[in-house]
Amino acid sequence: MSPDLAAGQAVFQSNPARTGGPYPDAFKATLSLAAAREAFSQISTWKGYRPTPLVSLDRLADGLGVAKLLYKQEAGRFGLGSFKALGGAYAVFRLLSDRIEAETGAAPSAADLIEGRHAERVRDITVTCATDGNHGRSVAWGASLFGCQSVIFVHETVSQARADAIASFGARVIRTPGNYDDSVREADRAAKASGWSVISDTSYPGYVDVPRNVMQGYSVMAEEVIRELGPTRPTHVFLQGGVGGLAAAVTAHLWESYGAAPTVVVVEPLTAACLFESNRAGRPVAVTGDLDTIMAGLACGEPSVIAWPILASGAAAFMAIPDDTVRAAMRRLASGEAGPRLVGGESGVAGLAGLIELCGNAEWRAAIGLDAHSSVLVIGSEGDTDPALYREIVGLPATDVEADA
Repeated sequence: MSPDLAAGQAVFQSNPARTGGPYPDAFKATLSLAAAREAFSQISTWKGYRPTPLVSLDRLADGLGVAKLLYKQEAGRFGLGSFKALGGAYAVFRLLSDRIEAETGAAPSAADLIEGRHAERVRDITVTCATDGNHGRSVAWGASLFGCQSVIFVHETVSQARADAIASFGARVIRTPGNYDDSVREADRAAKASGWSVISDTSYPGYVDVPRNVMQGYSVMAEEVIRELGPTRPTHVFLQGGVGGLAAAVTAHLWESYGAAPTVVVVEPLTAACLFESNRAGRPVAVTGDLDTIMAGLACGEPSVIAWPILASGAAAFMAIPDDTVRAAMRRLASGEAGPRLVGGESGVAGLAGLIELCGNAEWRAAIGLDAHSSVLVIGSEGDTDPALYREIVGLPATDVEADA
């Protein structure tokens, strides 16, 4: 870990490689509006689909000195507790659909699979992945929804509550030693040995198609925001880092839709700031160590090779923050101090926590042009996906917060 990250305070750096202008054609092979329309057309037919709320945090906006602060609340997405429900499950659908099309010459719809019209073709297919919790839950749910099998790998620091939530969808859960990146490698090894299909939310050389579908599923969030806001556009967007999938998906969709990217700031934990360090180096780099942070969904040491180019060109700045800023943001949301009372999980509030930290530093504000006229969007990417940890941090269960909202 570099000395500035080891100091334990929030850090910020601008992106000198950021480009302006329209969304580059070169990125459309990874993420595009055309592919996003297909993802939206399928996902919007799934049972339980509805756009998640876009909540105005007016009290916090006033306190931070910005015109508008919008919080996209993903805690209720398909009952899975996070935005990840959009990505992993969509990639499972695309995998099964492609297999069936190769055999029959016709691609089935999501409804065809959900209703069991191809049960005999998919029941013996096994999908697998490594996860910090939310992605594995989505893959397991997708496998259950569309009729195939799942095996999910979790590393040694993933809480038992997260592992149990994955198993509740019929998945076989395997715990591995090491950190998230170690579990990614073990899932890949086991898949090759057993003939399973990896549904990973991170890409690496030679493995890009499935992560592209995962990311394209995430674009549904951005499309919902655009439809709700109409002609109004956010000037600034603060997005969680991790491997970069969420950040790249939202950045790309807004960039191509609006013709120019808003000012995007990517936020990571100090202990797992692979995107921050990649920006510093001007190329993708990995960070090592135990990556220990309460932001479990962001405890990733290696950037996604297809997400990074989009962020390297489209993000305006990168931040890394300590866990205490996240705890404070969770309590602030739950208390109603920010506006309506909201349940935000440890990874879910990272973008908001980064915004709060940045607003306290005049130099950082100036670097991204954040002022009293700015309209800011953050993605509340998860709710209480670990209920015990949420209660420990906030002081009361999520059900009490929601009851008083």
